[in-house]
Amino acid sequence: MIRAGWKVVAADGSEVGEVDEVAGDDTEDIFDGLAIATSSFGKPRYVPAEQIAGISEGVVRLTLTREQGSWASISSRRRARRSSRTARVVSARR
Repeated sequence: MIRAGWKVVAADGSEVGEVDEVAGDDTEDIFDGLAIATSSFGKPRYVPAEQIAGISEGVVRLTLTREQGSWASISSRRRARRSSRTARVVSARR
């Protein structure tokens, strides 16, 4: 059974946070997903059960990479978009 405080690791091996809360119903053995705390001050991010790749003692592994997850920082998303735009502009100029 997954416990709060367990480490959460993305598919690329990077640590994305820790389990804040488990969503489901213990009495019915239903697991819906996890709330992941990605920082001390940010609000937890929800990850549905379908995106859990594996569970071992103290660690939950996701099917998503750090960049695919909703925990990716806004600044890294902006960099990715900016890089994509720059690539389109450069190729359009050629």
